[in-house]
Amino acid sequence: MRFKASAGSGSGGLRERAPRLQSPVLMCPWPFLPPFSRGLGSATATPPRGVAQVSRSPATPPSSAPGSGPCEGGRGVCVAYFLRRQRRRRQRQQRRLHPAHRLLLLLFLLLLLLLLLLGMAGYLSETDFVMVEEGFSTRDLLEELTMGASQATTGEVTAFFVADLGAVVRKHFCFLKCLPRVRPFYAVKCNSSLGVLKVLAELGLGFSCANKAEMELVLRIGVPASKIIFANPCKQIAQIKYAAKYGIQLLSFDNEMELAKVVKNHPSAKMLLCIATDDSHSQSCLSLKFGALLNSCRHLLQNAKKSHVEVVGVSFHVGSCCPDPEAYAQFIADARIVFEMGAELGHRMHILDLGGGFPGVEGAKVRFEEIASVINSALDLYFPEGCGVDILAKLGRYYVTSAFTLAVSIIAKKEVLLDQPGREEETGSAPKTIVYQLDEGIYGIFNSVLFDNTCPTPILQKKPSTEQPLYSSSLWGPAADGCDCVAEGLWLPQLHIGDWLVFENMGAYTVGMGSLFRGIQTCRITYAMSRVAWKAMREQPLPAEQDEDPEGMCKPLSCGWEITDTLCVGPVFTPASIM
Repeated sequence: MRFKASAGSGSGGLRERAPRLQSPVLMCPWPFLPPFSRGLGSATATPPRGVAQVSRSPATPPSSAPGSGPCEGGRGVCVAYFLRRQRRRRQRQQRRLHPAHRLLLLLFLLLLLLLLLLGMAGYLSETDFVMVEEGFSTRDLLEELTMGASQATTGEVTAFFVADLGAVVRKHFCFLKCLPRVRPFYAVKCNSSLGVLKVLAELGLGFSCANKAEMELVLRIGVPASKIIFANPCKQIAQIKYAAKYGIQLLSFDNEMELAKVVKNHPSAKMLLCIATDDSHSQSCLSLKFGALLNSCRHLLQNAKKSHVEVVGVSFHVGSCCPDPEAYAQFIADARIVFEMGAELGHRMHILDLGGGFPGVEGAKVRFEEIASVINSALDLYFPEGCGVDILAKLGRYYVTSAFTLAVSIIAKKEVLLDQPGREEETGSAPKTIVYQLDEGIYGIFNSVLFDNTCPTPILQKKPSTEQPLYSSSLWGPAADGCDCVAEGLWLPQLHIGDWLVFENMGAYTVGMGSLFRGIQTCRITYAMSRVAWKAMREQPLPAEQDEDPEGMCKPLSCGWEITDTLCVGPVFTPASIM
């Protein structure tokens, strides 16, 4: 017991001092937190024994109590006040978004606004092409463009396209009229120019892509992934992952290895089984490389079932420019057999892809209407209307071949004397042939000479007089080899450097195939469309989105057949006129 002398007690006076009671308040080791805050979950927590709990009306704030501060009146009041403030602060923080979340929300709203604007404005606008009036043809536009290019001092423009988008619109309405049950998809590899992609997207087509670049291009213009087919049976793993990342679900396959790649890298994909065809009479044969034989289809369907992959349909391709319409009927019958195999194994198959092979020019060996008649009859027999099967077709040449006209200028010429004894005495002059060199060749725009065995025939921009003599002539590309011959055996008047040659029906497999010798990859394209075609395209009803339920899928993408009869009339300048 401690004793201390009191100041007022007199000398020697001792008074016992009572021991100072220590408050049992817990002292928190963290200086920024007041007592009792550690371990207390709410303001209603019970303080330790020995500390009185002060009750206060919720309507009376701490500052209104006698005293100047919130802690006046005891430690319990201080704890309750602090916990209440902490609870309110937590509630405010919970209501307040994290800065990163606010940024993501802002980006989402901007993306939503962009999609809304795209949906309102459409894929194609009037600024994407030259609007022409009735009576104005492709040749008129070509004449203006070639005149401007000739007058230019740089001379850099040596080739360009004029694309009649009205011809694409006309082809679409004719397709809907002839094949009302078939839903068209466009093969992007045939012509990937933006004007074509936009007008076809505006018309409601789906898109068949063969690689990542084509998928990126179509997605970039705003086409939803649900309207894209990754139709290449031989795909890179990286491209399969790309399709999975961007929600492209419909893929094709024709062998076990391809199926295994898809199972590993895109397990949610829906597959089309590509079957082989007898396309030996077609201009371009595909079955040597693609397609599964009928006797191997059951095994592939069984493997798909074991791997839990959903096979939803069958696809085939008769080859480019097939001369036999009955081939479609045969392969539709084969597809029916594969459908029955899939049904036995538990696959819900509801898509039939007819592929392509439709002619793209007037005057082909087999008219499109003949092919359509055979297809309609075969569909009625093997896949009647109301069966729940969605019929697709992948068209390329059909849409774009006749829509593009190419203008190429002569960059060099050479006269070669022919050693033919006796001809000089008969004509009075030595026979000669003239070699004209162009800035495009068979390794670029004129690749059809190699792949389709065609002989492009030029149209002279300047009409020669009947009195001008004709000379044996040939056209050559820029490659320094003896194979780059565009055309030979032509009889043309004397032409000069800078003169322009016009080639029609140049829309298929030409754009994106510019000669590497020119230093650039593609020619300039001038798009044009008549006001009638623009109005017809804008007034057609928008296509309805496909339902997930396969029932009732056999519906055309868009209508507008009431104006088809007028749009399908051949133009004045066939095939180079603008509708």
